[in-house]
Amino acid sequence: MKKIFVFLLLFIVGVTLPFGCAANQSNFRRENNSQENVLSVYNFSAYIDPAMIKEFEQKYSAKVKYDTYESMDDLYAKLKPGNPGYDVIFPSDYMVTIMGKENLVEELNLANIPNLKNLDPKFLKAPFDPENKYSLPYQWGTMGFGYNIQKTGGEIDSWAMVFDPKYKAKVALMDELRTMMGAILIYLGYDANTTNPDEINKAKDFLIQHKDNIAAFAPDTGQMLLDQGEVDIAVEWSGDIFQIMEENLNIRYAIPKEGAVIWIDNMSIAKGAPHKELAEKFINFLLEPEVGAKISNFIKYATPNKMALEKGLINKEDLKNPGIYPSAETFDKMTFIKDVGEANQLYDQAWTEIKAEIGG
Repeated sequence: MKKIFVFLLLFIVGVTLPFGCAANQSNFRRENNSQENVLSVYNFSAYIDPAMIKEFEQKYSAKVKYDTYESMDDLYAKLKPGNPGYDVIFPSDYMVTIMGKENLVEELNLANIPNLKNLDPKFLKAPFDPENKYSLPYQWGTMGFGYNIQKTGGEIDSWAMVFDPKYKAKVALMDELRTMMGAILIYLGYDANTTNPDEINKAKDFLIQHKDNIAAFAPDTGQMLLDQGEVDIAVEWSGDIFQIMEENLNIRYAIPKEGAVIWIDNMSIAKGAPHKELAEKFINFLLEPEVGAKISNFIKYATPNKMALEKGLINKEDLKNPGIYPSAETFDKMTFIKDVGEANQLYDQAWTEIKAEIGG
């Protein structure tokens, strides 16, 4: 009986196994095919209109896998050991230079991104990527002060005011090494991209000397601390503050009168991206005037899309807001953070000492 059972079992397995394998192979092919139209995006949190993701998915019969980070340091740390599978990333100006040098980004095929014609030429061929070899601009803005005017009792427009002793433990700084150090260097009268060790140390010493005011080094969440009343002043990206201003009428934003850091966040393709062609379609889609305008109107950052501006697609209130679209005079006082090569080690060491002394 057992022999007959075993024989029948072997017969059944022998007959059905090829069909089972065929079914498995078919399923494998279907899974692989489904993965072909899955675009993996890595971006700052709260940095796109979710409706535009859905629109892209519908237009290209694709699926977008959207992961987020909180700082440029996080982005770099994720990609440095090797691309874990991302297609489109959004590095800031100086990070484009670093990632290009370290072969962490793909060269763009600009012929596949015809909507770059919609961009304002002043945001193209920037010093950090003079040929737009690795990047195209996404959004731009400033770093400044968000503050609760009910708590401060007046306007805040200077670093001297931010570090007034009356704001003890009431200030959130950004957990962004180069941006934060660059801002303090500007206030002290130095170049935000200095490679002079003495000047870098003076910026370090300034922050340590004023540590009593610093409640936290916030990883792109300073606006939340401000909105929740945990701090009175938050050094943050402009758009992050404007987003909470829509609900909290006590919040204000100001660009430091001493000068400020200006930035361009960019669209790039990670080295070894599994879906480079779909990634270029995504970048091209984001450069459509209507799409670019909807994103800027949603996240409250300035658009580099000239056609979106010329077509009147940007909210008029935002266009009139000098915190989003600064005057020419203010614009001239702004500085881009640049890659400083070997001097990055000086900044890293200074930041390590700041964090060890202050915490966060």
